[in-house]
Amino acid sequence: MFLKLFFLLFLNLLFQETSSQRTNFTYNGFSPLPTDISLQGLTTVTKNGLLLLTNFTVQKTGHAFLTKPIRFKDSPNAPAYSFSTTFVFAIHSQIPILSGHGIAFTIAPKPSLPDATASQYMGLFNIGNNGNDTNHVFAVELDTIRSTEFNDTDDNHVGIDINSLHSERAAYAAWWDEKGELKNLSLISRKPMQVWVDYDGLTHKIDVTMAPFNEDKPKRTLVSTVRDLSPVLLQDMYVGFSSATGSVLSEHYILGWSFGVNTEAPPLALSRLPKLPRFVPRTISDFFKIGMPLISLFLIFCVIFLVCFIVRRRRKFAEEHEEWEKEFGKNRFRFKDLYYATKGFKEKDLLGSGGFGSVYKGVMPGSKLEIAVKRVSHESRQGMKQFVAEIVSIGRMSHRNLVPLLGYCRR
Repeated sequence: MFLKLFFLLFLNLLFQETSSQRTNFTYNGFSPLPTDISLQGLTTVTKNGLLLLTNFTVQKTGHAFLTKPIRFKDSPNAPAYSFSTTFVFAIHSQIPILSGHGIAFTIAPKPSLPDATASQYMGLFNIGNNGNDTNHVFAVELDTIRSTEFNDTDDNHVGIDINSLHSERAAYAAWWDEKGELKNLSLISRKPMQVWVDYDGLTHKIDVTMAPFNEDKPKRTLVSTVRDLSPVLLQDMYVGFSSATGSVLSEHYILGWSFGVNTEAPPLALSRLPKLPRFVPRTISDFFKIGMPLISLFLIFCVIFLVCFIVRRRRKFAEEHEEWEKEFGKNRFRFKDLYYATKGFKEKDLLGSGGFGSVYKGVMPGSKLEIAVKRVSHESRQGMKQFVAEIVSIGRMSHRNLVPLLGYCRR
């Protein structure tokens, strides 16, 4: 009886051990290229062992997933195991104050996401499947663009995503220091930072913590939520990273990564991680520091020149109108038309001078009618009303020896 009881107890312990096996791995850099990681899209591994998820290419995605699945359940309907992961990342952008679109630690049912799109969908979903329970995707996003359609609160946040980019919980990127003070972090600072993600299979609590490189894991989490991942995770899932670019070109790096199921993720050997490339965006920086002020100055001068040109042109062709002239409106010409007809009242087109002023020959634009224009000088000894009266009188006369008087213009 004792032997039978002992044997049953042994089988029970053995079953518990095999039904919740521990799985863990560590990558302190990715050189040489690991054979158990699949690289898709823009993703490559640099010579010194950096996992480069995206490069400076617009509207593209990059993925890196383990080639073999990891078991997250004893059976399809069993509760999900606890798991833990930590990784070091960095984001380089061509424009220091802008980036797009971020990185997401991802657990997916397949080792690829071929239907996922770039930009705000971060290579995780597309406009058609975002929010579907059939996605079976868990992700922690490091989002550098505010997407209002996903109710993002800012352009520098950490979010917990389940089957959708509408985060279950999100917070501005920050970390709790040893003094218990919350200090903000910039995801696009080009500086390496470390992230920890922990899921407790018993309490269903999901914790996300982050800190600057070389800092210990903070005691307080940045983002936490309670959600049973059993309906989300299948029995076997693939783990890795997803990233995407938009219109702002960015490089997304993973320096090191470790993962554990039913155990804490092994610590990374930070001193062994590959170094980030020295990134000095000289072209963009010089453009903003020198080019933009010069272009702005040029545009200001252009606007001033245009305003002066318009004002001068209006003054050049300005005319004077008085109430008593209304009855002669049909006999009035625009000064602008007479100016172009006489080619600017040039001396070579001068026909002669009289009591009222000089007479110029011209050709009316459009009708090509040859005309003679008498330009009354300011020194004329006769008044304007007398001149107009003369025009009205002569205009009413019709004789074969008289030149037809067509009208007048006043300035």
